[in-house]
Amino acid sequence: MTLKELVKGKKVRFKLYRDSELWYETDDGFEFPVPIADTGTGIFKAEDSAIAYMRWIRKHLEEREEWAKERESQARNLPPNTAQ
Repeated sequence: MTLKELVKGKKVRFKLYRDSELWYETDDGFEFPVPIADTGTGIFKAEDSAIAYMRWIRKHLEEREEWAKERESQARNLPPNTAQ
C-alpha cells in the first residue's frame, strides 16, 4: 500500500509497547513503531487520525522497502539448489 492509502481518512490504534517503541496499527492492518525517543512531550492516544502518524508510517514503509531489497539481493547471491 502507498502512504496516501494508509493515512487518508484512516485511524491508527495502539497495539503494544515493546523495546522503547509504541506500536500502532492502521485500519488496513499495517503495523509500525513510534520510538519513545521521538515522542518528546507529545500526547499519544490509543486511537487517533492516521495522518498525525504519517511521519512514522512513512519511515517504516521505507525500512520495509529496504529490507525487501536486501532480501532480494541476498537471494540472488545464494548458490543454486544442487540437491537431487
